[in-house]
Amino acid sequence: MDRGLAPAKINLALHVLGRRPDGFHDLDSLVAFAELGDLVTATAARTITLSVTGPFAQGVPTDGSNSVLRAAEALARARGVSGRGAAIRLVKTLPHAAGLGSASSDAAAAVRVLAHLWGVDPFGPDDPEAAALGSDVPACLAAPATLRLRGRGERIEVLPPLPRCGLVLVNPGCALPTGSVFAALEPRERTPLPALPALAGAEDLAGWMMSARNDLQAPAEALAPPVAEALALLRRAPGILAACMSGSGATCIGLAADMGAARRAARTIQLARQGWWVAPAPLLSEGAPVPRGVTAQAARVTT
Repeated sequence: MDRGLAPAKINLALHVLGRRPDGFHDLDSLVAFAELGDLVTATAARTITLSVTGPFAQGVPTDGSNSVLRAAEALARARGVSGRGAAIRLVKTLPHAAGLGSASSDAAAAVRVLAHLWGVDPFGPDDPEAAALGSDVPACLAAPATLRLRGRGERIEVLPPLPRCGLVLVNPGCALPTGSVFAALEPRERTPLPALPALAGAEDLAGWMMSARNDLQAPAEALAPPVAEALALLRRAPGILAACMSGSGATCIGLAADMGAARRAARTIQLARQGWWVAPAPLLSEGAPVPRGVTAQAARVTT
């Protein structure tokens, strides 16, 4: 059996510069990855099949519309894999429509896992087959590097590693489809990301985050007011240095100096909002490969 983590893709800043003639938006974003996410496993089989389990499995398709199956079929086709398949299992631990790029990260993880199983080269971030799977798939194939994404997300710049730090991911249970959030965005020209200086530690990264923004936050809060509540709770939690909404939401991210502080802050929020999805996690470092055989870690307190 081959397995791999599909790490949560997090936006530490997301500037929407304007609308393009093709209807898409020009973006400027700082992207990193958390050491938690969905899990993809695969065993040799005659055909390619997919099963989905986990706390967020409900509603995930298992037909050709699923990003994992599309990635598997694209890899087999591009690499000339014939007479071999895979029984793929996706353990869905990240919430849906949460601003964490989970479908794209699932596809990227499937590419890595199946390339190892079949003994072929995976797609790289620059391969056209990767872009055809979705705008965020090339970035997820570059995990765990720190990235600056521009254009629709297809222009990828690898940045120096961010400082080691802890994260707290909070989702108040609101699904926010990306298209709806962009549709609610006020149309105007905006400024790009501020320059990213040398960062000696988590405090420096927090200072930079506070000088940047997520332009999708205001429309997300209008569509789902609990987003604002999640951000307020994070900013008040002990040990949180900065907080932002990730992507199009509704997941919000708190930055802590280390995992001890992240766990304490997560526990505070779990007790305050039982039933919300709350997960402390380390920031993935560029020097380490995407973990294989790591179970996604999330915490949820229910009454």
